Amino acid sequence: MKIAKGWFTIAAFALIGFQGQAMAQADSDDSVTYTGDVGRILNENCVVCHREGGIGPMQLTSYEQVRPWAPLVQMKVADRTMPPYAYDHGIGIQDLEGDWRLEQDEIDTIIAWVNQGSPLGDADIVPEMPELPDLNEWNFTTELGQPDLVVASQPMDIPASGSDLWSKHFVDIGLSEDRCIKAVQVKPRGDAQAVVHHANSDIYAPNEDGEFETYGQLTEYAMGKWGELIPEGVCRTVPAGSQVRWSIHMFPGGLGATAQGEMIRDNVVEVALWLHPEGYEEQAKYQQDLKQYQIGKEGDLVIPPNGYTMMEGFQSFDHPVRIDSFQPHGHLRMNAASLEVFYPATGRTEPISQVSNWSATWHHSHIYNPDVAPLLPTGAVLVLKQWYDNTADNPNVTDPDQFVVWGSRTGDEMNHAWIAVTHLDDEGYESLLAERSENEQR
Repeated sequence: MKIAKGWFTIAAFALIGFQGQAMAQADSDDSVTYTGDVGRILNENCVVCHREGGIGPMQLTSYEQVRPWAPLVQMKVADRTMPPYAYDHGIGIQDLEGDWRLEQDEIDTIIAWVNQGSPLGDADIVPEMPELPDLNEWNFTTELGQPDLVVASQPMDIPASGSDLWSKHFVDIGLSEDRCIKAVQVKPRGDAQAVVHHANSDIYAPNEDGEFETYGQLTEYAMGKWGELIPEGVCRTVPAGSQVRWSIHMFPGGLGATAQGEMIRDNVVEVALWLHPEGYEEQAKYQQDLKQYQIGKEGDLVIPPNGYTMMEGFQSFDHPVRIDSFQPHGHLRMNAASLEVFYPATGRTEPISQVSNWSATWHHSHIYNPDVAPLLPTGAVLVLKQWYDNTADNPNVTDPDQFVVWGSRTGDEMNHAWIAVTHLDDEGYESLLAERSENEQR
């Protein structure tokens, strides 16, 4: 409520200031208008959340709905807090799959529109509304159709208040043959999205004796995550007869913009799998896995009262690899993260990704376009950094006078990143380098 009131105050005062300017500039030949320019941008980028039943705090599907919020919309797009995709511009790789960021010319258009008084334009023009997915639909259905498999967790009631809760249990996946994943998404059902802090899904597969052993990570979910796409020619394998081991962390009462503040009954988390056809594993050139890479040691993370800290970690491989995605993870006090590559042979450090305004309510797996994803020779070193703010300047901090250490509770902190890696051999590494060189020459 505090945020909503602040937004309304900003919008109301700015609206009064712009009314006179709107009348003077609405008929200008070079004016930016809602029907001619801005409506399309909002419809293509914002109404997926800002519509009836959506998670956005207001609807933005028509001029009448947008106009009172125009100054706030301007402020949020100008500082790039909306759409909510925290990833720095101008640093490292910018060609990402599922990138929600607006183009600079779109931001400039919205800023100019509000500065001109937010005119409607030709009232006979109705900006086209894209086909929006159902609010309860999976994110990849438009592109890939319905998932081939959906594996649900066991239901659990979550109270309206209290301490953090965890549920850890096994569920059969239901595959009789090894299959390769094309895409994967985890989604809490309905109101459960308000109380699910994160949900890890590990794969356990039967060994030769029929006993289940850890096989690897299926995927990871945290609040706001879109999903994961696996590049063509790569297999992230789900073995026949395997199980999902759910590890679900829930926060009673909710956290962030989707918080309900009430009991959620029958909380269920689902993982959807889009699979390649049978036999794809034999055709795939490389294997990919998703792992949690620790940044420093868990016990070394200590954030002093009213202070800051930074954690740094390193990872190298004894074979060439391609880094396919990067997802930093922390809780309420983490506010920035970065990924770099250090090349010992040259002493050069290359920036890959930087997130300077990280938010615990919008976790993103930054998926690199396969044509530009980092190719690392044997011995190259991933350099992972994360920053933490335990001061009153951090709006997520309720008590900056306490020490904060590593822990699984929402009020504790964590220091790791989820990274998808395609494992190569020397021949595969050289082949991908040659392909990129040819593409650059073309």
